[in-house]
Amino acid sequence: MGWSGKKNGELLQLMIQESFTIILTTDQNLRYQQNLQQAGVAVVVLVASSNRLPDLLPLIPSVRTVVDTIAITPGVVVEIGDF
Repeated sequence: MGWSGKKNGELLQLMIQESFTIILTTDQNLRYQQNLQQAGVAVVVLVASSNRLPDLLPLIPSVRTVVDTIAITPGVVVEIGDF
């Protein structure tokens, strides 16, 4: 399935069709651009100094903790960052 080059709305539709429940993204504005509850997905936003892999990798343990311990429901947005 070709996911690159899709706009956020198209991606959300594809994710609904494929039964995704959580989106992991660096797009801090996604929550303002889409109706995430209607889409049936929760969002985990990675906030780092850049979207380069070396800057994002240190956040992954926190992502795992959030996904494993918090009741993530459609429409919920959780930010994880190196604040």
